Amino acid sequence: MPTKEEYMILRTPSQSNRHWFPWLQKQLILKGILTQVPEFPTPYEPKYKEWCTMFERFDINKDTMLVGHSLGGGFLVRWISENKVKVGKVVLVAPWLDPRHIIKSDFFNFKIDPNLAKKTKKLSIFVSADDFKEVRDSVDVLRNALKSGVKFREFSNKGHFTKGDMKTDRFPELRDELLK
Repeated sequence: MPTKEEYMILRTPSQSNRHWFPWLQKQLILKGILTQVPEFPTPYEPKYKEWCTMFERFDINKDTMLVGHSLGGGFLVRWISENKVKVGKVVLVAPWLDPRHIIKSDFFNFKIDPNLAKKTKKLSIFVSADDFKEVRDSVDVLRNALKSGVKFREFSNKGHFTKGDMKTDRFPELRDELLK
């Protein structure tokens, strides 16, 4: 059984067995990294406290690598901003912060910690030029809010980083970022 580090993938509204999630999970397990891909409640009407309850069941610590896709990336920004934690590498893939206020709950009612990167071993943000405007706007919000220590990886042909947009269920750039 893998024992090295824990690793979470957060995303919505996909299931944990879609897109690149199973492939990445297998790649990390082969490297001895315990990998969890939790299913979060109510992805289309997310409630922050419910997501926290699910997330905080795991032992999140300085060795935990976290990947958040889309709404999952926005969740990680809030959770790390609001908690006194030190976590391992964090990669936000197409993070969405609801810049047009579509969600009618308090999910994104928070202030981004400008020193967010200092709470991580390394913070990377993946964005594609052909993703939804709301995602690109969310990345701009992060670019303006975060002081330093963030690595932005910009792609031109990955869309929203789904299997349909990428035309593959493999994501070697993400695997390599985590294993560096």
